[in-house]
Amino acid sequence: MRPRSRPDRGLPRTARPIARLLAVGAAIALVAAGCSIQVRGEPDPSIDDDTLLLAGDAGTPMFERNFNPYLPNKRTAATYIYEPLIMVNPLDGEETPWLASEWDQPDPSTIEMTIREGVTWSDGEPMTAEDVAFTFDLLQEYPALDIAGAWNRVESVETAGTTVTFTLQGEDAPALPVVGRTLIVPEHIWGDQDAPDTWRNPDPVGTGPFTLGNFTPQQYTLDRNADYWGEVAIEHIVMPSATQQLDVVTGGFDWAYSFMSDVENTWGGANEDNDWWFPPGGIISLLPNHDVEPFDDVNVRRGIALALDRAEIADVATEGYMDAASQTGLLLPNQEDLLDPDIPDDGVLQQDTEAAIAAFEESGYTYDGSTMRTPSGEPFTFAITSPNGYTDWLRAVQEVQRQLADIGIEVDLNAPQAAAYEASLSSGDYQMAMGGMGGGDAYQAYNNLLASDFYVPIGESSQNNRIRFQSQEADELLDRYRSEVDEQGQAEVVAGLQDLMVEELPAIALYHGGLWGLYSDGRFTGWPSEEDPYASPQTYDTSPLLVLTRLQPAGGDTEDQS
Repeated sequence: MRPRSRPDRGLPRTARPIARLLAVGAAIALVAAGCSIQVRGEPDPSIDDDTLLLAGDAGTPMFERNFNPYLPNKRTAATYIYEPLIMVNPLDGEETPWLASEWDQPDPSTIEMTIREGVTWSDGEPMTAEDVAFTFDLLQEYPALDIAGAWNRVESVETAGTTVTFTLQGEDAPALPVVGRTLIVPEHIWGDQDAPDTWRNPDPVGTGPFTLGNFTPQQYTLDRNADYWGEVAIEHIVMPSATQQLDVVTGGFDWAYSFMSDVENTWGGANEDNDWWFPPGGIISLLPNHDVEPFDDVNVRRGIALALDRAEIADVATEGYMDAASQTGLLLPNQEDLLDPDIPDDGVLQQDTEAAIAAFEESGYTYDGSTMRTPSGEPFTFAITSPNGYTDWLRAVQEVQRQLADIGIEVDLNAPQAAAYEASLSSGDYQMAMGGMGGGDAYQAYNNLLASDFYVPIGESSQNNRIRFQSQEADELLDRYRSEVDEQGQAEVVAGLQDLMVEELPAIALYHGGLWGLYSDGRFTGWPSEEDPYASPQTYDTSPLLVLTRLQPAGGDTEDQS
């Protein structure tokens, strides 16, 4: 669980073993007729050894010069230039001091942060607590910029010297990472903008390890911020707009984020320095609509859950890269320190056909050996909604169809385009859906999935609790967590939520969604890995700051940057 206060440790040597989930895209055909096609990728000789070639920002097909860190169509590198108060590892929720050197929660309604001294903006102006207060005032005035949702939790912000005090809207101990994720911008520049909610910020001034170098519609570069408060060994980053999978394999990239079929023989085979790490970043699940019969019936949900072989679904969906997921809703092994030891098999439900049929029978269903019939005698059929183009999800649905057919349940596939899929889930226009749950911040993951505060009836839109689950027990546990600043108390609440997930099955966990990190040790070493999971391998959001400030030149020593 997160600490109530942590002294400034600088940049940590490691972090304990979450999230934005990205569906697997269709992989390029680098494997044909059962044989790997040999594709080689060599370092670009025009790129110096102190420069990182990063496939982290795809043009559509060209780049727009937009470095406003709060806009959805910003350049990826905006979050390498602007920094948060606290760095939150999306793998496990571990919190690292960043622009805030330390913090405390003296009570569940108050957060006190000490702003790091000696930090300057890249134009040489000092970064102060007043910049932090200005940033939060800006986000309050322009709510569309409040991408972390801080003002859903904060009542007021006050400064005194280097201390910023956040008074929350009520008892809300888990508000810390939400407030901490907020990216800070300079008052002396942003205060002059008439429309910061549409401003493209073409010449960004931040506190981060890099500044914008050259920019063209096909490629842009970043240069090391010589006055950066931390340590960074990379002198330049090159980000081309051409980052399709074939470009990644053949172009000599140092870092990329992409699902790749047969990664060992495609990315791995292209260069002996290439490696990869695919940690779990979320849980791909069946999401029942609890306002649609019969999915409000726990026996029906349990029958479906017990009929499924998760290991087989994971293997089919992810080509063997990811494992079956825990029904507790925790990412394992990332969050194994939170796991209730009394839950068998780490919460991974085992296929049990007899028990599945018995669960249906508890609610009046009958199975005649070929067809599962509802209490009214009709064949039991339903549809699973999954976005078109999300190939691993679609493969998973097809395997679910096959397995449920073994107990006489007919499943149809509804595959709208991604935008229509999102609209259907938000409005409740579905029976059951494929989707994600879980994340490095356990409380946020449970709260977003289960809290009745987010409940709206079918036809109204919601971005959280889209399964429309209502439970007094869940609400009481979530309310209790908000008032707990003690780690042991928080752990007890999380254990109770795990039990609820296993017993009530509000969502049915299937397999882990992967974070598809590809990297090369040719120019830089110190990448996050299974052995050293200090950060996610993703190239987006703020997590790359953890990586970019840890990398060292190949052949050199990786030093502790404390």
